[in-house]
Formats: sequence, structure tokens, C-alpha cells
Amino acid sequence: MSDTAYIARRGEIETYFDRTAADAWAKLTSDAPVSGVRATVRAGRDAMRETLLSWLPQDLTGRRILDAGCGAGQLAIEAARRGGVVTAVDLSPTLLDLARERIADLSLPGTVDFIAGDMLDPAFGDFDHIVGMDSIIHYEPADAAAAIARLTHRASSSVIVTFAPRTPLLSLMHAAGKLFPRADRSPAIVPATERQLTKLMDQRGAAGAPGRSRRVNSGFYISQAMERVIR
Repeated sequence: MSDTAYIARRGEIETYFDRTAADAWAKLTSDAPVSGVRATVRAGRDAMRETLLSWLPQDLTGRRILDAGCGAGQLAIEAARRGGVVTAVDLSPTLLDLARERIADLSLPGTVDFIAGDMLDPAFGDFDHIVGMDSIIHYEPADAAAAIARLTHRASSSVIVTFAPRTPLLSLMHAAGKLFPRADRSPAIVPATERQLTKLMDQRGAAGAPGRSRRVNSGFYISQAMERVIR
């Protein structure tokens, strides 16, 4: 991993989610009405979140979960509903404040600790399962694979992440450098293939072996989940 490139991109992502488009993402992750484009993104994200959760044990009682890049906390909250002990990390304090508001009145079997920081920080410790939904899609494949490889050494059961699959639409969006139009532009997504990422991960000493894979295609939301089974 190029630490300089990773840190630079991480700063762009933090600025986007914490300042530029925090309100837009708060609305996107709520039940509030949204435009047609954002409605497809919301539907796609909902479908992907359900996929990732379905790859975790139904009973998560006592299991430690890292939600790497948790955003507004939807996946973390659902994992806690199953009894998980969730550490939910994100670069955006603004989105984390929103997540804390949403969980405040809920009575959950498990717990969620929302923390602002870097998902790769080893100080957060080790986990049974690590999930990263759309948290590596803005990084170059080599940096994304290196990040996943590092996470595999902190999980005892599985690491589940999503990436932007290389499709004509996503390649065009990458060339344009935008996900949303006009003022809500995000750092460019970087398409990759599962084969490419797996090869790069193996070259960087990732633990475990490839597991399940599933693509979700919903209008302007195109993402692919991949699992790394540690045991």
C-alpha cells in the first residue's frame, strides 16, 4: 500500500462525507423522499446491506464485529439487533453523530460503539467478522487490496467488503470523476475486478480464502460483495 496515496485519498473522502455532502447522505440513508437517481442508489444500498448481513451468522450474540466505514450506522445497528458487539468506525464525525441519534432510542440485544477514525487502525483490536460496505470503492485497486489484506489479519472468521465492479457505466463514471451530479460530487470511484483484487490481496499476504460473491445493480448503484473466509 502506498501510505501517501492512501492518506491523501482518505482526506478527500473525509471532506466529502463530513462536509460537502453530509446532508445529502443523511437524507439518502433515511426514509425521506429522494430524486429518481438517488432512489436507485438507496434501493441498491439497501439490497447490498441485506446481502452482507445475510453472510453473517443470524445469531451474533457476543461476536465482535467491525463495521469499517459505517457511515450513518444502518448495518451496525442491524448487527446489534442480532446481539453483536459492534465497533463502527467512520471518517465522518457528522455522519457518526447522525448514527448516534438514530440509535439513541433503540433497545438492542447487542451494542454499538461509534468511533471517528481510520478503519485500518490496529488500535481497534481484533474481531470475529469485519464488514466494509462501499468503504474501499474510492481507492486504487492496489491500495484497496492492501487494505483488505490488512483487515484479514484482524478477523477470526470472515472479512466481507464491497467494491465497484468494472462495468461500462462505472468506467464512464470513473472517467467523469463523479457519483452524484453538480455540488454533491464525490471522490471518483475506482472500478476493479474480483480476480484483480483477489490476486493483489494474495500478493500482499491476505489471510483466508475467497468465499461468496454477489453483484447488486440498481440504476446508478452498482456494487459487488466479496467474502474472505478466514476459517
